[in-house]
Amino acid sequence: MDDERHIVDFVAMGLEGRGMEVKGAMDGPAALKDLEDFRPDVMVLDLMLPGLSGLEVCRRTRARTNVPILILSARDEVKDRVDGLNLGADDYLVKPFAFEELAARVVALLRRGGAPAGQTLRHADLTLDQATREVRRNERPVDLTAREFALLRFFMEHPRQVFSKDQLLKAVWGYDYSGDSNVVEAYISYLRRKLNGPEEPDLIQTIRGSGYRLGG
Repeated sequence: MDDERHIVDFVAMGLEGRGMEVKGAMDGPAALKDLEDFRPDVMVLDLMLPGLSGLEVCRRTRARTNVPILILSARDEVKDRVDGLNLGADDYLVKPFAFEELAARVVALLRRGGAPAGQTLRHADLTLDQATREVRRNERPVDLTAREFALLRFFMEHPRQVFSKDQLLKAVWGYDYSGDSNVVEAYISYLRRKLNGPEEPDLIQTIRGSGYRLGG
């Protein structure tokens, strides 16, 4: 989250190029809303945000979740770094920065994992590790794209609950998504092909007229 659009776009493009899914916010309130809607694995946070300061966003984020926070700021005084770390940030990078360093720090935070106890989600014979982003079914590794992973994680966070296509779009693609809603059907199909081995039951079920759920 940053108050300068070109920096948001630059960071997002670079991280997406490394296979990560990125959601950008231009002010403090939007960052907190995305925290609830998008449930990120890492937050990259500027201190100079309109609407709500980055330090306050950091404090409120840490009160809600254990997600790793990387502060990215032009403020380079020792006091600024100490304040950010004392409020719960995990790392602090000063602008201007080299993208390779930022990416390495993000990967390190992902590797460390910020999910609270129970970071590995389990349902039936399926496991999803939020820290390593590894998915297995019957101990068989399942290779997913970032979007497929996000969709499966949402289902595993809400097992046996039925969600319409619109609800899945808002939860996984974001409230500002303006593409074809048929993308949900496509990704459900992708997930089924990757998750289902020979003679394994389909865990993602279609509920006619209502949507989809993770059954089993």
